[in-house]
Amino acid sequence: MAGRDLDDPEAEFDDHDPAWDTRDTPFRRWLIDGLTAAGSTLPAEAVSLFAPVNRYGGLSETNADLLAILTHTTVDMVRAAHKADLQHWAREQELRDHPDLTVLDADPDRIRDHS
Repeated sequence: MAGRDLDDPEAEFDDHDPAWDTRDTPFRRWLIDGLTAAGSTLPAEAVSLFAPVNRYGGLSETNADLLAILTHTTVDMVRAAHKADLQHWAREQELRDHPDLTVLDADPDRIRDHS
């Protein structure tokens, strides 16, 4: 599977952000919600195996199948959550690169959250 090798301390991962390992992302929340709804006894930390990989290395077919089984959803639903997370991440990058847009971005979020 593509992605970083957690056991190789010498490897360089130019695009990997270590904060992804514990960061609250849309995909991580989707997984936790899905595991909870499925009545899973897996701890929420179990998703940390998948959430950072989603952004850094993509979502393998094997992981999509496994996550669909664990969350009692479909592979298409897993892929949709993956795609939404990547779109969210792209927006974060745009705002980081153009901090002046942060104020403008807050208005639609505020309106959405209060509707």
